[in-house]
Amino acid sequence: MTEAKEAKYIWEAALGELQGQVNRSNYRTWLAKTFGLSYQNNEFVIGVANTFVAEYLDKNQRSLIEKVLSNITRQRIQVQFEVKGHENYPPFRKSSRRKVVPLQQSRLPLFSSEHTFDSFVVGSSNQIAYTAAIAVAKSPGLSYNPLFIQGGTGLGKTHLLHAIGHIALSNNLLIEYVRAEQYTNQLMSSLRDNKIDDFRERYRSVDMLLIDDVQFFKGKEKTEENFFYTFDELYSTKRQIVLTSDRAPRTMGFLEERLRSRFEGGLVTDIQDPDFETRLAILQAKARQKRMDVPSDVLELIAMRVQQNIRALEGSLNRIIAYGKLLGARLTLEVAEQALAGAQPKIKSVTTSLIIDAVLKSFQLKPADLKGKNREEAVALARQLAMYLLRQETNCSLAETGQLLGGRTPATVSHGYQKIAGQINDNPALKQKVFEIQQEIHATT
Repeated sequence: MTEAKEAKYIWEAALGELQGQVNRSNYRTWLAKTFGLSYQNNEFVIGVANTFVAEYLDKNQRSLIEKVLSNITRQRIQVQFEVKGHENYPPFRKSSRRKVVPLQQSRLPLFSSEHTFDSFVVGSSNQIAYTAAIAVAKSPGLSYNPLFIQGGTGLGKTHLLHAIGHIALSNNLLIEYVRAEQYTNQLMSSLRDNKIDDFRERYRSVDMLLIDDVQFFKGKEKTEENFFYTFDELYSTKRQIVLTSDRAPRTMGFLEERLRSRFEGGLVTDIQDPDFETRLAILQAKARQKRMDVPSDVLELIAMRVQQNIRALEGSLNRIIAYGKLLGARLTLEVAEQALAGAQPKIKSVTTSLIIDAVLKSFQLKPADLKGKNREEAVALARQLAMYLLRQETNCSLAETGQLLGGRTPATVSHGYQKIAGQINDNPALKQKVFEIQQEIHATT
């Protein structure tokens, strides 16, 4: 493998992990368009678009980037940032002439081509938010106004905003899409430059206003006051408002009561953490988007291990794909396990007692059942699953595992482990049982 190709794959894996460790705005602004240039003698060179990005990353993200790269390569890495054009991105050049853009075109928001309703994976955790978003996209100002979408980081709130925006643009509506932090910065700039009338006109003349992360209005009195009047102007003329936040309006005690009441005046809907089936469906969709043939057992492993949010799921998938390319290996469970090793921070490690308790809970048994001589089919299966999981999830030896289960011999443990390992891929019910127990184990770690 060439030096450049190796750097490319390593950096793709690193980006997969960084995506889950920095907030969306920082990732998109500073990391999304970086690329691996070279990797030699423990020095890793990262290509960036301009000196501004290079200086920011060097000052603010160097230690994190070096830690992630060191974890992936198992070497102590030092990074360098180099301003260089990428094959997918034109080189950065300053221009002395400003391109004149028509006003209407200059106001068109940029929506991700990947964030559409068709690409949104619907499950029990987001069904209501998805349905409401389609309703306001098709009948703005008439269905739910405002629409307030609440949910944790990386669960799909911004995806729905972009999807609404795509439909609105196709219907020739004038839209403003902005993050709350940007809204505040633009307001402050307009006040400083005596252009507040232009600012008001910009936001009060639209057909649809989409604002992401309104919790960032916290502590900004001028922003709250300005937005209150903007909100009332749009609402009174039946123009659509869609807001997202990481918390419900009723919990925003830091906002003025009159603004909170406006947020609650339409439909407040939430997006919850996706369940296992939804996480698996999301991973399958992401793999299709990347045109990658990822084995189902690898996707199931990610869906079981990664439960935080959609960005963490995609980051882990990217890491595994890049790791496989780096090794020149097929994507197997073993390769996936290696790629994910150390990628997911844990509050505490999996213990033998956690595993045994999860098995007992799943089969509704008592500790004496696993340790005793009961050979009933359900008890024997529970005992073998405990052997399998103790070997999979911990560093227990055969002898140690046997002692935990009533003094079984290493040969008995090995037989039980091999029996489950040999049947798990051909027995859907058994596989589901193992995943359910593993979910219970990792939910408490």
